[in-house]
Amino acid sequence: MSLTPRALYEEVAELLRQRIFNRELPPGSWIDELKIAEELGISRTPLREALKVLAAEGLVTMKVRRGAYVTEVSEQDLREVYELLSLLESDAAGAVCERATDDDLRELQALHQELERSADPATGSRERFFALNEAFHLRLLDLAGNRWRKQMVADLRKVMKLNRHSSLLKAGRIEESLKEHRAILAAVTARQAGKARAAVKTHFANGLEAAA
Repeated sequence: MSLTPRALYEEVAELLRQRIFNRELPPGSWIDELKIAEELGISRTPLREALKVLAAEGLVTMKVRRGAYVTEVSEQDLREVYELLSLLESDAAGAVCERATDDDLRELQALHQELERSADPATGSRERFFALNEAFHLRLLDLAGNRWRKQMVADLRKVMKLNRHSSLLKAGRIEESLKEHRAILAAVTARQAGKARAAVKTHFANGLEAAA
């Protein structure tokens, strides 16, 4: 028995997703289906299927008789996304305090050390910081369990990424974010669930302020 290869539309969706996150397709821009199909050497059918996937994720907005556009995130959208992320991820941090093993916590500490190095211009890069920042949050969710919560957060984070770069590029925000991560890690490592939840909520409150 052979495994089914990844569907073409999934590959196209991932390619467009990365172009959106990298601002090659900026918020509000029209997605030229014909041009992209020609560029990729594919028919418009898998491209349209890919756009349906991105629309379901909130990254693309389909407009009647006008086509697909990269979603523009309003301030209200951001507030709602950050509010839900704060609730879900703070709850996850509390769960980690109660269920993570000592080895799990050491792994989380090692990941945070990588995040610290990535913020140092001499040892890291901005893109690596973005990647490790997200990896830290997702690892907390992994350790907390509950795949439904993790899926909800993953979908919300895709929408947040539409504005992520601009928020973290604000002067001093990366340093503030690291301090907030240290507070989260300290509370989780000490297995202080209440402090861990509060630290995550503070992290998202400050993130929203920078983003908005």
